[in-house]
Amino acid sequence: MIFNSIEFFIFLFIVYFLYWFVFKRSLRAQNVLILVSSYLFYGWWDWRFLSLILLSTIVDYLVAIQINGNDNQRTRKLWLWVSVIFNIGLLGFFKYYNFFVDSWVDMVSMLGYDIKSTWTLKVILPVGISFYTFQTMSYSFDVYYKKLKPTTDFISFAAFVSFFPQLVAGPIERASNLLSQILKERQFDYKQAVDGMKLILWGLFKKIVIADALAPIVDDIFANYSTYPASTLILGVTLFSFQIYGDFSGYSDIAIGTAKLFGVELMSNFKFPNFSRNVAEYWKRWHASLSNWFIHYLYIPLGGSRGSKLMSIRNIAIIFLVSGLWHGANWTFIFWGAFHALAFIPVFLMGRNAIYKDSVVAENTMFPSLTELGQVVLTFAIVTFSRIFFRSESITGAFEFINRIFTDFSFGTYYHPMGYRMLDYYVLIAFFVLYEYLIRRDERSPFKFKSRIVRFIVYTIVILCLLLFYDSGVDRSFIYFQF
Repeated sequence: MIFNSIEFFIFLFIVYFLYWFVFKRSLRAQNVLILVSSYLFYGWWDWRFLSLILLSTIVDYLVAIQINGNDNQRTRKLWLWVSVIFNIGLLGFFKYYNFFVDSWVDMVSMLGYDIKSTWTLKVILPVGISFYTFQTMSYSFDVYYKKLKPTTDFISFAAFVSFFPQLVAGPIERASNLLSQILKERQFDYKQAVDGMKLILWGLFKKIVIADALAPIVDDIFANYSTYPASTLILGVTLFSFQIYGDFSGYSDIAIGTAKLFGVELMSNFKFPNFSRNVAEYWKRWHASLSNWFIHYLYIPLGGSRGSKLMSIRNIAIIFLVSGLWHGANWTFIFWGAFHALAFIPVFLMGRNAIYKDSVVAENTMFPSLTELGQVVLTFAIVTFSRIFFRSESITGAFEFINRIFTDFSFGTYYHPMGYRMLDYYVLIAFFVLYEYLIRRDERSPFKFKSRIVRFIVYTIVILCLLLFYDSGVDRSFIYFQF
């Protein structure tokens, strides 16, 4: 079941009705409903993988209680390692087993030994496993570091782990935010519900009108890169930047909006990253929940920035390499992570990694300065170039793609694979970027206009675009489901 499907909205209506009109007076009944609905939502893909979520839930629920119940530091740490090893083991088997086996075979072959792998398995990647394993681990870490007390309410904890709006692609929530809301009574708030509907509408626009519309073009260019001129390859990776942004931030908007309908506030995950002025700001704005996870549970425990510059550089490199591997079992993602480490480290050494922490581009004016404009364009170019690795099927293909851009540069007109005018897509993206620039100060209020007439016009345009671009016969799952 995906957000951009009729089935989901039927499901959402039924759950919403039961939640507020049938079980409104009982918190426990509401949480049971959330849990059952979340398992139904996830089981829509493959019910067999529900056992993995349940097992991960049980392990971290019991581990947290054991950690909290022991004063001996060695025992506490031992229980923490139980959580880490179990969740990383689960993730490692289903996501990375074949990757490591194949990499071993390739390495041995390079040394002159021709062996055939008999160890690979037909392992199906469970949807969202990278997200919910990190979420349950964060709970164990927070209990270990005494940032929160473990709950003895298993139903509420299970609802926290499997909360369906953010289960399969985030945001990756910490228990201090999401679990604390699930444990307390929630009251219906009309404004919160309206804000949620607005976010859902805007998220659907990003997904259906931007991401899904660009997908055939991007797929065609990357599949046939060897036959296209360099100008088309640059166009392809640029459009992929907009596709993946519309796809993933669209999912996050729908997730946050859906949670609001149930009286729950999720953390912001995307804060207009395309207007970032350097790579450090970009990573504060893109997939913020994952960045925060790595900072709190990997970067800081490794020493963070407390040691020497060399140690800090080492920690930054580890963060980005692990982040790359988290995204997928392919050398392309590892190179993508390494590229971002190389782009981030100079910003860190210049002491500019935190200067844009609390501001947006053109903070107090309508238009950015020439300096800011240059910074935004350069950052977007760096990030877009890195996505050649992210989108390519193999590391060889990625380098061949790059090689054609720099050594065989030529210009040619690109034609849409289904015959549509490309000019229409360029205009669409231009208006999308302009609109996001106008609302750049608040990622949770996409339709914040004082004039009712302006709001009505914007709503009408968005809804008409959704009706025009929606194709029920095309399966356009969200890109991050594969992670």
